[in-house]
This record gives sequence, C-alpha cells and structure tokens, in this order.
Amino acid sequence: MIKLSNVALACGLLLMASCVPQLKLDEAKAKLSTCESELATIKKTSQECDAKLAEQREQLAKDQKYLDGLRRDTTIIGSNLRNMNAKYDKLNAVNEQLMDRYTRLLNGAEKDNAKLSSNLQMTQEELLKKQDELKALEAQLNKQKASLDDLGTELKKREARVNELEDILKKKDQAVADLRKKLSDALTGFEGKGLTITQKNGKVYISMDENLLFASGKTGVEPKGVDALKNVAKVLEQNPDINVMVEGHTDDVPMKGNGDIKDNWDLSVMRATSVTKIMLGSAKIDASRIVAAGRGEYFPLDNSKTPEARKKNRRTELILTPKLDELLKVLGNN
Repeated sequence: MIKLSNVALACGLLLMASCVPQLKLDEAKAKLSTCESELATIKKTSQECDAKLAEQREQLAKDQKYLDGLRRDTTIIGSNLRNMNAKYDKLNAVNEQLMDRYTRLLNGAEKDNAKLSSNLQMTQEELLKKQDELKALEAQLNKQKASLDDLGTELKKREARVNELEDILKKKDQAVADLRKKLSDALTGFEGKGLTITQKNGKVYISMDENLLFASGKTGVEPKGVDALKNVAKVLEQNPDINVMVEGHTDDVPMKGNGDIKDNWDLSVMRATSVTKIMLGSAKIDASRIVAAGRGEYFPLDNSKTPEARKKNRRTELILTPKLDELLKVLGNN
C-alpha cells in the first residue's frame, strides 16, 4: 500500500519539479519517508502483538497438559505409597509374630533356634529392603510435588499475562466501538448521503463519495464536505489515541490534464491532502497522527466498467486505528 503511494508521490514530485523549489521537494520526500516508516512500524507492531498473544496461548495449553500429566502421575504414586504402607504394616505384624515365636522357642532345641534365627534375619532384611524402597518412593513423591508446585506457580503467572493481554485487547475493541458510535453521532446528517461508517479488523472506516467532497476532477472540498470533515476533526481532537490514514481513490477513466493534475495518481494524492489539511485546520490535532495517501484507481470497490461502479470507486476513505502503546508495554515487560 505504501509502495504504491510512494511511487505516486514520486511521480507527482518529478512532474512538478519544474515549478516547485528544490527545498519543498526535499521536505515532501522527508515527510513521505516518515509516513512510510510510521505505517510500517504500526503494521509490524500489530503482527508482533498477534504472534505473541498466539504464542502465549499455545504455551498455556502445553503447560496445562503437562500439569494434568503430573497430577495423574502423583495420583498413581500416592496409590503405590499407600500399598507400600499396607505391606509395611503387614511386615511389622509378621515380625512381631516371629519375635513372639522366637521368645517361646528360645528354650527349645538349638537346631530349631538356629532355624528360627535364620528366618528372623531374612524377614528383617526384607523389611529393611522394603523400608529403603519406601523412603525412595517418598523422596520421588516429594520431588514430584515440588515440581508440580513450581509448574503451578508458573502457570498462574502465564494465565495472568494472557488475561492482561486479553483485557487490553477488549479495551481496544471497546474503544473502536465507542469511536464508531461517536462518529455516527457526529455525522448523523451525513450517513447514507454519500458517507458510510463501518467497523472491521479493529479499525473504523469512514468512506465519503466524490459528490460529497469534490466537484468532478477538482481537489477543492465542497462546503457540505467541509462540514462533515469538521465534525470528524472534532471527534479526533477528543480522542488523541487514534491514528488516521486518509486515502484518495479514483475510477479507472484516465485523466489527462495540463496543469498540476496530470493523472489519477495526482488527483487522488491531492484530494487526500486537501481533506487532511481541512481536518488539521478545524481542530487541535497532532499532525503526526495523520497520513495522507493517494491510491489512484488501483483499489476499486467494484471492478465493473459501468457508470454506477465508477461512481462508487470515486471516494475518499478515513481509516482510524487505535494506538497500541499499552499492549506493547505489556509485551515488552514479558
């Protein structure tokens, strides 16, 4: 989008080079470069935000799956521990029985005593072995619990970050909806009369037909168009966190001119500039928030070659986008 407007403006500047001082030409180039850079930064920022949010959600799902696995493992280990405790109690009972038999047989034959001692030793060795196994199992269980606690803490942190990002996005969507309503209220007398307001992709689009703003082939805004633009400018003045792209569009009928307007590129750029200047002159708006661009005939709403289609394509669009500073701050902290 920006490359097309760059070519258009460059062509316009070259054509006007014979009557425009070199200093103004350099200033125009510098402004164009700044506009290109700002738009590229906004696009890149939006893409990075979406990518990071998707990454956070994917990681959250993985962590939740791993946590569920640990919980299942812990349940199994707990069951094993209970079984081992039962066996341990049983062995203690056997040991007590053997000790009782040992006491009663001490006065018996030495052969029987030796056999009993051997059995007792084997039982004690088995008991010690089971005790060691139990201790190892308890250590493993404690380690699993510690790992589970750490993962739970990290999961809570990730959930908090995701919730914070989602809250910011909801606020952004609500801000766009509120802006859409404010514009509708401000332009009540113009909607449906050559002006439409739509909301999509987190942005607000104001489309104004040629007959609302300009006479055929002209770049000066008509009085009724000036009134509409002043109302838009007042809304923008009250909402400083909104950036604006002003796009001029023409139909596909070649324009042949001998003055400053040589073709449809010139016409679309000059019309976008005229609209921008009226809004800046009608309210206190930081000029760095607005980008004026010409699209020529290359982004039609209707590709038909009928008079009705061409009329629809001759338009000026204002694209309003909320700033993403708060979202970028959260992502930077993470």
